[in-house]
Amino acid sequence: MKFGLVIRYVGLIMLLNAAFMLISAVISLFNGFDTGFYPLLLSFLITSIIGAFPLIFVPNDTNLSNKESYVVVIMAWIMSCLLGMLPYLIWGGEFTIANAWFESTSGFTTTGSTVLNDVEALPKGLLFWRASTHWIGGVGVVLFAIVILPSMGRLKTSLTSAEMSMMAKDNFRYTTKKILQIIIVVYVGLTLCETVALIAVGMDWFDALTHSFSTVATGGFSTKNLSIMYYDSLAIEMTTAFFMIVSGLHMGLVYATIRGKRNNLFRSEVARFYILSLAICTVIVSASLLLNHNYSTVGEALRYGVFQVASYTTTTGFASANDAFWPPLAMIVLIYCTMQCAMAGSSAGGIKADRVLLIFKAIKARVLKLQHPNAVIRIKQNGITQDDGMVNAAILLVVIYLLSALAGTVILAAMNIDLLTGFTASITSLSNVGPGFGKVSNLDNYGWMPDTAKWLLSGLMLFGRLEFFGFIHIFMLRSWK
Repeated sequence: MKFGLVIRYVGLIMLLNAAFMLISAVISLFNGFDTGFYPLLLSFLITSIIGAFPLIFVPNDTNLSNKESYVVVIMAWIMSCLLGMLPYLIWGGEFTIANAWFESTSGFTTTGSTVLNDVEALPKGLLFWRASTHWIGGVGVVLFAIVILPSMGRLKTSLTSAEMSMMAKDNFRYTTKKILQIIIVVYVGLTLCETVALIAVGMDWFDALTHSFSTVATGGFSTKNLSIMYYDSLAIEMTTAFFMIVSGLHMGLVYATIRGKRNNLFRSEVARFYILSLAICTVIVSASLLLNHNYSTVGEALRYGVFQVASYTTTTGFASANDAFWPPLAMIVLIYCTMQCAMAGSSAGGIKADRVLLIFKAIKARVLKLQHPNAVIRIKQNGITQDDGMVNAAILLVVIYLLSALAGTVILAAMNIDLLTGFTASITSLSNVGPGFGKVSNLDNYGWMPDTAKWLLSGLMLFGRLEFFGFIHIFMLRSWK
């Protein structure tokens, strides 16, 4: 293991984080040297020194093994979250060590959970930094770095393989260099388009940009305590909902569709399943709201049903209404949305629609095999035959997800946290969604929880964001020969 080289590339990624701290400090500067300026400037200096130090003493080498690439990925995520704490800790306020770690981890993993009782008390520089952590983490801390930093050369291939899941790679069908170009074009393009659209429907430029960072990264940090509900605007809600849904699509397919390629969204079986699941869940939730008299008209029920289903399914977690008092059926559907989530190859977390569809097909194939023992039954998805390894990997990931959710629920129950709150907090952390139900509903926060619970949930956020196996690798380095 070439630890020096690993630290060198982690340091390079930290310099990218430092750059966004500096931009955030500039935002503070242009807002009258608000109270976020010096914490952000000092954080920039500390992060820059930590990032630059290994670049001075460790010679450049682009030959990393698979094991070393995985270590770079895991260490980059952990160090990003650690150094991302600095602006919060130095600023103070509600930010204890546990709170700052939770907020930073929630930002980079695009979970969007918060410990803050008053988000609006933060200066604009810190609000921009919060949104920036989403934008950096949306496509993956390491992927974002290798897209931006040309100096990584041949190393891009091995780090891309370590960061991106096999399920996400299926619909790209390009070289690594082209994949990275597609990611940056789609990611930046969607961010710019949503920013312009939100300004057009009434947001100021700062709120439009920060909410676009959160939407396209499917994160959920807002500059307002009431999230999108603050604006009470149908145009803002539907604009945000549209970009949430698009951000839940596979970036490669979005690019192919815009370019008129044959391998596009309209031909994707998974994209159809994702959109169909959104539609079915929206109908059920809206009907439940209407029948239980939460809203008096079909239009109102659809307005809030569409937004909340899109918000949970895409793991964004914005709120357009207080769903803590919604009927049980609506809650159950939203919990399902929290677990399934959007497509692989998007910035969303969770199990992913691709795996859910694959498991449904595996169940169907098993039933057919029982009916016709001698038949050769192949499972296909998007016209590609899926081997047993891919199916087993999907099933295994779901099993690990459910066991992790169960473990999280049990541990939180041991801290006297009620079952609904504990269960939904666990799955929303694993899926990087943000809001749950009970005492962590979409207009509540996690600040009331004991510090031990915050550390636990932060760990689940990282565990889920790295799709379990990536995180497990770090504890099994001795088994790599």
